[in-house]
Amino acid sequence: MAQIFPKWTVHLPAGLAIGFILLAVGIVGFFWYYGSPKYTDVGYRPIQPVPYSHKLHAGDLGLDCRYCHSSIERSAKANIPPTNTCMNCHRIILTDSEKLLPVRESFATGRPIRWIKVHRLPDYVYFNHGIHLYAGVGCSSCHGNIANMEVVQQAKPLSMSWCLDCHRNPDNSLRPAGEITNMNWTPPENQAEFAAQVKKEKNLNPPVDCSGCHR
Repeated sequence: MAQIFPKWTVHLPAGLAIGFILLAVGIVGFFWYYGSPKYTDVGYRPIQPVPYSHKLHAGDLGLDCRYCHSSIERSAKANIPPTNTCMNCHRIILTDSEKLLPVRESFATGRPIRWIKVHRLPDYVYFNHGIHLYAGVGCSSCHGNIANMEVVQQAKPLSMSWCLDCHRNPDNSLRPAGEITNMNWTPPENQAEFAAQVKKEKNLNPPVDCSGCHR
């Protein structure tokens, strides 16, 4: 009796199964990466209502982060600076600038400027700025070198795995208290010894269980 199907069709079911598996892996991998915080959030840089340059203020002029974000060392949340802080300088500097018109209007009316938040965490995540700064984690560890940014953008993924990497091994992120706002600080050669001393003195034991960040 003559064969109805060619010989190569014997391998067709196995080929289709392998092709389906590869396709499924490709689809999952695509969304795993392109839907991850590293891809969707890193580089996020919204247009703000006022073109504020951190490079000018924090970089060229050398303003300390805490001048504007005054509560970051003692508060769980980083404060958005009020218009009064801006006007401390701009009462006498660039008083007729068109770009600063929203700032002057906000100061005159008492209505706050609607700044757009760049670094956003889900509502189910608890993060305390004060605790991290007390431990010696610098601003640039999470925000990148803000002093080089004309427009602030998210530089780190801020994902759960990224946070856990630091909690499991925080040594390279710990620095002296006087260096927490230094954007150009780099770990010294004796960083391991310094970190061990800091963890002992401050009794640091970053949580890695769920309840540490999900409360």
